[in-house]
Amino acid sequence: MYGAELAEIYDLVHRGRGKDYRVEAEQVADLVRARMPGARSLLDLACGTGQHLRCFAELFSEVAGLELSEPMLAVARARLPRVRCHQGDMRSFDLGRRFDVITCMFGSIGYLATTRELADALRRVARHLSPGGAVVVDPWWFSENFLDGHVSADVVTLEGRTVTRVSHSAREGDASRMQVHYLVADAASGIGHFSETHLISLFSRAQYESAFAAAGLDVEYLPEFQDGRGLFIATA
Repeated sequence: MYGAELAEIYDLVHRGRGKDYRVEAEQVADLVRARMPGARSLLDLACGTGQHLRCFAELFSEVAGLELSEPMLAVARARLPRVRCHQGDMRSFDLGRRFDVITCMFGSIGYLATTRELADALRRVARHLSPGGAVVVDPWWFSENFLDGHVSADVVTLEGRTVTRVSHSAREGDASRMQVHYLVADAASGIGHFSETHLISLFSRAQYESAFAAAGLDVEYLPEFQDGRGLFIATA
C-alpha cells in the first residue's frame, strides 16, 4: 500500500512522466457511453490521489472514489472536497448503493493477491453496478506479456523539486516484484531518499475474463489502450 512519502510526490512524478489523466478519462467515458448513453454516476476504485476522479467529475454528473491507502486518500479529499472519497478495500467494500459506471485504473487491480480475491472484488463490483451499467478495468501486465527484469528510470523537475525514480521489476511466482527507489531534492530540504516494494499479481487475460464471468459480467478486452496493457470493459 502506498505510503505518505510517495503520496507527497506521486502526482508530480506522473505529471513529469507524461501521464495524461484527462485523455484516459475521456477514452473511458466514450467507451462507456457507447454502451450506456445515459450513464450519470461513477465510482472509481483505488482512486489514489484523485487525478482520474477529478477528470471523471467533469464528464459525469456524480462521482465517488474508494481508496485503501490513507495518505493517498487524504490527497484526494483535499483535491476534491465536494466528492465523496471513501476509505475501503475493493475486496470487501459496501457503499449501500449502485453506480452506472465503476472504474479501476492504472493497474491497481493487480494488487489483489489471488484469483479468488480478483473474483471477490468483481462480485463486489457487480453488486454496486446499476442494471445495464459498465465496468472498466485497466489491468496490470498479463503473465504472458510481462517483461521480467524490466528497468525504468525517470528524472522529473517541477514546482522547485527534482525527483529521480528508478524501478526494477522481476517475476516472483505468479506476481511481479517491483522495487522502486526515489531521490527527492529541493533547495530548502536538500536530498532525501526512500524506497518502496510492490508485489503485483500477474493474472493472465483468461483469469481476468473468468473472474468477470463468475461475477455475471459480459466482458470485452480492448488491447489498443494503455500502452499495450489494454482495457477490460464489461456490462451487467
